[in-house]
Amino acid sequence: MVAENQEQPFGNSLDNRINVVVFASDQGAGDAERTAIMSQAGNLLARQKARVVCLAEDGYLPLSLLVSARLAGAEIQLICDREIELPEALKDIETTVIENGPERYKSLALAADCFIGLPGSLASATGFFLTVAGLYASKPMVFLNKNRAFEILRGIHMDVFAHSFHRAHRNMQFVETVEDIWPKVERLTRCQ
Repeated sequence: MVAENQEQPFGNSLDNRINVVVFASDQGAGDAERTAIMSQAGNLLARQKARVVCLAEDGYLPLSLLVSARLAGAEIQLICDREIELPEALKDIETTVIENGPERYKSLALAADCFIGLPGSLASATGFFLTVAGLYASKPMVFLNKNRAFEILRGIHMDVFAHSFHRAHRNMQFVETVEDIWPKVERLTRCQ
């Protein structure tokens, strides 16, 4: 699978826009702060003209991220485990239902030029892991480490991934603010 994904050109589109697969959840502890982060991130990605791809699974979806991105004009694709009822602001987004879990995660992996991990719930972390597990850190990943949300992953990255996978030290980046996400995404996807 790595060779297949490495051969796929970055900028999966004819217009060279960057496709970002965002893993996020606005549910759980710290809801108000997390919702604000999701809204800021959605707005940032729309301003940068990124195509936003998200996972809707087991009733979880990053609603505030999606609504913010859509209202700011982003093109959005939602990959779902089943049909879902979306709010009015999201009625016109592209949805794809893939009931089979491994196929759903493969679809996300193939759609990505870059992955973005935002602080979220265990559900969003699990979806992220299941999607990128077979890629061996071969595609760029940017993590918003707000309130040390990804500190454990940062440690694993430094101690394991950087020594085990080619380019992992470059492909996995951690940022502290929402505004720092895009410069990393752009640099990582242009360098591939």
